[in-house]
Amino acid sequence: MSAEDFSIVTDSEALRCQEVLEINKYKEQYEAILKEQQILRDGVNNNKYFANEFKQRANEKKVMSEEENKKRTNSIQKEKEKCRCVQEENTKLQKEILKIKEEMQSLDHKNSSLKKQTEISTAVPERKVVFRGNSKEGAHAVSFDVNPRIVYPMEGGTALITFEEKDVAQNILNLKEHSVQLGDCTITLQTEPIQFLVPSYVEMETQVCPRRILVSNLPKEESEERVLDKLDIHFSRTRNGGGEVENKDMLHDSGTVVITFLDDNIAKGLSDKQDHDVDFGKKKHKVKVTPFLNGEISQMKVCDSECVRTVLLTGIPDIMDKDNLQDNLEIHFQKTANGGGEVEGILYNPPGHTTLALFDEDSPQDSQSKS
Repeated sequence: MSAEDFSIVTDSEALRCQEVLEINKYKEQYEAILKEQQILRDGVNNNKYFANEFKQRANEKKVMSEEENKKRTNSIQKEKEKCRCVQEENTKLQKEILKIKEEMQSLDHKNSSLKKQTEISTAVPERKVVFRGNSKEGAHAVSFDVNPRIVYPMEGGTALITFEEKDVAQNILNLKEHSVQLGDCTITLQTEPIQFLVPSYVEMETQVCPRRILVSNLPKEESEERVLDKLDIHFSRTRNGGGEVENKDMLHDSGTVVITFLDDNIAKGLSDKQDHDVDFGKKKHKVKVTPFLNGEISQMKVCDSECVRTVLLTGIPDIMDKDNLQDNLEIHFQKTANGGGEVEGILYNPPGHTTLALFDEDSPQDSQSKS
């Protein structure tokens, strides 16, 4: 073999070796790329896995957060509702407190008025009393008794007759008609029961009058006109604690005098002092001054009341004078043969006349029918 041939072979082999080397190099690079791709695929898969895990956890957190927010919102709503209820209750309580305060003010006013009245020693006319050894249940209780007095207008040609026993009166009423002998003639009378509407329950509101006083314990030996004049003079003087007198009235049923002043600031000072020495000329007389109470009926209930011992006689003609006719009626109805009995009182009113009969509280000692 020539040198030239060796040289050509050698170069060809070298080239092939180089190509093999390059091929191996590219194989190694390819394998490295495949490994790197595998690593990247694994990384992508891991990232996808973690992304899914994160997304799932994020969704769970979102759900939990929404539930927590919902619970928090419900809790806040409940608290707001409680606050609203508390505010409403507070407003209601404030209104009740205001109402109670107004009621307390009203009660304080009434209490003050009642206290002022309890401080009054008495506004009732003075009366001398004596203990006669009698007793009564509940004597410890303080009260006022009001005796009923009813004015009954009688028509003409009628008579009122009161018997001592109610059974006699009932017997006379049951007979209805009675023939009464009057001299040579006979008259026929009719009988009717006497009924009234009377108070069964009375409530009164009283207050002290700022311009009036009640004067009691007056001298009995002086005339009414002189008593009124002397009281006017005494209580008109400022040195006696008085002032200008507007009016003075004598209360005959109680024997007291009501004095009215022009100003409101006079009466209280006089009633606080109570005892006043009034000059009646020859000597001074001690009178008592108490507050005057204005009363107003706030509630009253009435009921029917029948006079069980009194009978009304009607249809009486005018055939003789009043006294003789009344005596004849009393004689007739006293006789048991005529169905009558003992007569306690009788009042006859002739035709054409007007008479007022006064009915007092029924008692064994007093007459029930008076003119």
